[in-house]
Amino acid sequence: MCAARQQDDEGHLAVTSEGRAVGLFRLVLAFMVVVMLAFVVVEGWRIWRDYRHAFSNAENMVTNLARATAQHAEDAIRQVDVVTASLAERLEGDGFEHMDRPRLHALLAQQKALMPQLHGLFVYGPDGNWLVTDQAAIPPNANNADRDYFVYHRTHADHQVRIGSVVRSRSTGDLIIPISRRLEYGDGRFAGVLLGTIKVDWFVRYYGDFKIDERGALVLAKRDGTILVRRPFVSRMVGRTLANSDIFRNHLPYASEGVAEAVAVVDGTPRLYAYRALSSYPLVVEAGLSRESIVAPWRHDAIKSVAALLLLLVGLAAFGGVVLRQLRERIVIERALHQAHQTLRSLALTDSLTGLGNRRRLDAVLAPELRRARRQGHSVALVMLDLDYFKAYNDRYGHLAGDQCLQRFAELLQQALRRPADLAVRYGGEEFTLLMPDTDGPGAELVVQALQQLLRRHVIEHGGSPLGRVSFSAGIAIGDLARDTITAERLMAAADGALYQAKRQGRDRYCLADSVAAGVDP
Repeated sequence: MCAARQQDDEGHLAVTSEGRAVGLFRLVLAFMVVVMLAFVVVEGWRIWRDYRHAFSNAENMVTNLARATAQHAEDAIRQVDVVTASLAERLEGDGFEHMDRPRLHALLAQQKALMPQLHGLFVYGPDGNWLVTDQAAIPPNANNADRDYFVYHRTHADHQVRIGSVVRSRSTGDLIIPISRRLEYGDGRFAGVLLGTIKVDWFVRYYGDFKIDERGALVLAKRDGTILVRRPFVSRMVGRTLANSDIFRNHLPYASEGVAEAVAVVDGTPRLYAYRALSSYPLVVEAGLSRESIVAPWRHDAIKSVAALLLLLVGLAAFGGVVLRQLRERIVIERALHQAHQTLRSLALTDSLTGLGNRRRLDAVLAPELRRARRQGHSVALVMLDLDYFKAYNDRYGHLAGDQCLQRFAELLQQALRRPADLAVRYGGEEFTLLMPDTDGPGAELVVQALQQLLRRHVIEHGGSPLGRVSFSAGIAIGDLARDTITAERLMAAADGALYQAKRQGRDRYCLADSVAAGVDP
């Protein structure tokens, strides 16, 4: 039993060592996964933060651009507004019949010289003919009665300044933005139009000074969406409408300024726009940076960061792979050692001829089984079996046939035992032992009787036996642990005594310790 216990302890140590190796393998693997995930999460958060910072900086930039262009447009138009208001008051106050044209021409030329944005100042009569201008000479037959601003003022009595759509100057061919006022006689009748024109090129040059990306855009438009000026400047774009753009449809109606991402209706470029409606005039400015110009630097940095992260992860994975491979090899070795130990242990506790347990196996199991039965108050049955006249069998048929007979009997013995807890061992030579937990006398007798019937049905010829066939004798001992304090030695001795009693009674039978029961022939 000491040897068996030592083997059990060694097996337990082997299992424990392998379990520790497996646990260490899992711990290292989990650590590597957590570290790699931590790197991915931190770097992912940093990339997302940089993305948001890129758009935040872009929002600040386009907002400042929109504010600057709006202020510039408002100042330029206000100057023309103030000048035309003063001139209109003077003309209407002095009366058109007392107009001093040379003096008025000089005044208009002086004002134009003071305001670089001005293309020209003009006074038209009620029929559209040019009355006075800042130009040195009036073109012959010059008449602007067909212009939209002239038609509007002729049919509308309001005195507010009107900002018209871009037109091409008939005198110079330049693109200009007309800023006009209605003139009236003292009785309120239409007396003509006072016009100041701003050069589109003046806005284009101003917008060109801003450092924005090649696909960025700056736009000055009327409140109805009509484009007056745009950077990049393409003349055919002037006069097109932005009324169906996302900003004019979904943002301007609800807020006079703001920031929005939108796809330009003019060129289809996705941009981040800041828009601002002028406070004094029905104009809107838009400043936009292409999304690509915002994302490209961030993408470049992100690619470098991801590449560095991948290199780091590959390095960690390689290092972890080496460590894990070593741990795996250790586990394989310890598992092989454990299996070898189990194999050796099994060989040490197994009879090599019959495949049953051996005497060492019985010694290792019997005492613990008695202790368990004592705790639970169960009985234990121990049966000693011995093949009858087996020496004569060997002498008659030879030892090889004798080994085959023992193997066949072991097979029948295993068939007779139906419970996993029952143990059959080859005790030595032709002797076998059955250990049946939680079994009383009648139960043990049933097992022995079943074995007798099996052996008699499978007739094994034995010319050296009076019966002419192989038979066995058995001794049964029952340990009632609820009442007795029987030991393993006493139980074995009782079963052995019953076995010899059965042999003295004539063999081919079994005896119950302290009683004798004859086998029954079929």
